Amino acid sequence: MTQQAQLLPEADTHSEPESLAGTIEQRIAAIDWQRTEETLTRDGYAVLPVLLSPAQSAGIAAYFPEEGRFRSRIVMQRYAFGRGEYKYFRYPLPNPVARLRTALYPHLAPIANRWHAAIRIDERFPATHTEFMAICHRDGQTRPTPLLLRYQEHDYCCLHQDLYGDHVFPLQAVFLLDEPGRDFEGGELLLTESDPKKPGRAEVVPLHQGQVVVFAVNSRPARSARGFYRTQLRHGVSQLRRGQRHTLGIIFHDAK
Repeated sequence: MTQQAQLLPEADTHSEPESLAGTIEQRIAAIDWQRTEETLTRDGYAVLPVLLSPAQSAGIAAYFPEEGRFRSRIVMQRYAFGRGEYKYFRYPLPNPVARLRTALYPHLAPIANRWHAAIRIDERFPATHTEFMAICHRDGQTRPTPLLLRYQEHDYCCLHQDLYGDHVFPLQAVFLLDEPGRDFEGGELLLTESDPKKPGRAEVVPLHQGQVVVFAVNSRPARSARGFYRTQLRHGVSQLRRGQRHTLGIIFHDAK
C-alpha cells in the first residue's frame, strides 16, 4: 500500500449524534482556541469540551477486539510500562479517528510553532496534517501512532513521553471513552512537570466520557524574567480500582 493510499480514511459508518450540535469538525472549530492556548502555555494541558457523543465514544472503544484495525498490540507489563494493553491503529485509520486527528491539527499547529519559537527549537509545522504527514513519511516516520488503550481492574500506566522519531509534534490529545463512576473507578490521567527553576508538580486531570485533554508531549515554554525556558512533562494513568476504561490517544507525528 502506498503512503498516499494509507492516508485515505475508510467510509464513514458513524452518524453524527443528535445530542451534540454540528459535525466533529464544527465542534472543534467552535472551541475558544485563544483561551485554549493560554491554558496550554500556562499549565501544559487544557481540557476541551465534550467532542464525542456516548454512542461515538462507545463505537471507538468497540474497535478494540477488531485485530484487523491495528498494526501492533502492546501488553504493558512485558515492557515494565505498567499493566494493561494498548493497540496502534493501522492505516487507513477508522473514520472518526482520522477526522479527529485531521481537524484538531490546524488549530494546534500555530500553538506548536509559537512554542517552538519561544523555546528556540528550529522545526516549524505546516498548516495541514496532510503536509506534516508528508514530512514525517519522507524521513522514514511512516507507522501510524493513534492508539486505543484498555485498562481493567488494577491496571495502570507508568509516567512516560510519546516521542517516536526526529519529528515530534509537541502536543497530543487523549479522549476518554467511558464514564467515570459508572463504568470504572480510579484510572485518573496523571500529568507531571519537572521545572529546572522550581519544585516539580503533578496534576490529576478529571474527564467525562467524550471529553478530550490536549497536553504537551515532552516540553512546554515557561516564562521567566529573562524570557522562556523549557519544562519537561510526562503523563500516565493511576491504578484502576473497578471496571474497564478505554481511551483514544491522538499523536500527530508518525513513528519510525
